[in-house]
Amino acid sequence: MKRLRNVKILATLGPASSDEAMIQKLHEAGADLFRINMSHSSHELMRTLVGRIRAVEKNCGRPIGILADLQGPKLRVGKFAEGSVTLKPGQTFTLDDQDLPGDVNRVYLPHPEILEAVQPGHRLLIDDGRLQLLAVESNKTSIVCKVVSGTKISDRKGVSLPDTTLGVGALTEKDRSDLDAVLAVNDVDWVALSFIQRPEDLAEVRKIARGRVGLMSKIEKPQALECIDEIIELSDALMVARGDLGVEMPIESVPGIQKQLTRACRKAGKPVVVATQMLESMISAPVPTRAEVSDVATAVFEGADAVMLSAESAAGDYPVEAVETMASIARKVERDPNYPGIIYSQRPQPDATGADAISLAARQIAETLNLSAIVCYTSSGNTGLRAARERPQVPVIALSPVIQTARRLSVVWGLHCVVTQDATDLDDMVDRACRIAFREEFGKPGDRIIISAGVPLGTPGSTNMLRIAYIGSDGMTGI
Repeated sequence: MKRLRNVKILATLGPASSDEAMIQKLHEAGADLFRINMSHSSHELMRTLVGRIRAVEKNCGRPIGILADLQGPKLRVGKFAEGSVTLKPGQTFTLDDQDLPGDVNRVYLPHPEILEAVQPGHRLLIDDGRLQLLAVESNKTSIVCKVVSGTKISDRKGVSLPDTTLGVGALTEKDRSDLDAVLAVNDVDWVALSFIQRPEDLAEVRKIARGRVGLMSKIEKPQALECIDEIIELSDALMVARGDLGVEMPIESVPGIQKQLTRACRKAGKPVVVATQMLESMISAPVPTRAEVSDVATAVFEGADAVMLSAESAAGDYPVEAVETMASIARKVERDPNYPGIIYSQRPQPDATGADAISLAARQIAETLNLSAIVCYTSSGNTGLRAARERPQVPVIALSPVIQTARRLSVVWGLHCVVTQDATDLDDMVDRACRIAFREEFGKPGDRIIISAGVPLGTPGSTNMLRIAYIGSDGMTGI
């Protein structure tokens, strides 16, 4: 199944898209990998969805990635005696450790880590920012606040802390349980970590995972931006989670942050996913708004590796149409005359390594000679990442003997992943690359491709060779 675009599509599964037939339709419509939201999925449902995705993968013959998205810490107030209260701007309102029903003056906050960390002058945003409080006094048992804006607060509403760094890690007990269940399945490729604040938040997950899944850090808090380079370095990928980020940051700053993170990940050679409300109106409408189309197009123009659908594919009335629309926008943008100039002006300088020099040379040769494709052999996935980092103007076919590598690379810009055995010798390497390029419709007899591989063959991390080859007259044998 050849995609006529480079950006990948990550579709969230849910009530509207949980059966195998619908997953198949979403994949055929353009979904390259699927997200399982552990906030709404039991361990049993997660295992069922993984099994259904793998059945679709077998039917389609293409590696499909799976992302398990951990919930992260959900900070909420307690309950009110009457379910909700109405406040007035300027009044004082207290959050405390007393497990009693709330009223117009106070409410229970069942999170001692917040009571310990909040300082006078810190903001507390309730219910996605609809109520804004400013801490006036604080101690380990209560926070006295002034109501800045908003009037209503009700049971179990969420609390966001844009000015406060909590002294707890990003993993909750639920997350640890979910992570253990995900790793036990041994068929999930990525784990997304919610509400990352600092590089240390990745350490525990990295220790537990031991390389069995890629770690995708969701950037949702301003504290993460203060040490973003270190977080990117320790992550395998990043997600620009604009929903919570737009609550904890001024909403007008989110587009700039999105560009900053996209460019930083491109420079580092790490995949970046742009997420949240991309085609929000398609939850209930068969077509998106013009503004949503522009939003998706902006992410594609900027060179994001993937764009994500959330409720649009998980719970919307038009999940297949949402995927088709996103794919159509991506194809149109990538054929826009302005696209090459924008995408290539941000091309990062290669690192001073042999593998990076080989990837740079492969791209330059392929574009100069107008070759049909770049074919790279990659066992660990690093060669595929380097090839994608160059954002070449020709297709990239990533050949891997490791199915887990091919699945993980399904989130990476421009990579058409194929699972195949390692080449036995140089002739087999060329023949195999030519046969696959022909079979996957990236070249026809007489076309030329460029192949990157490592000698000795089958040695991970040894990419050190380039070879230009013709696709033979029979469409199968490289000469």
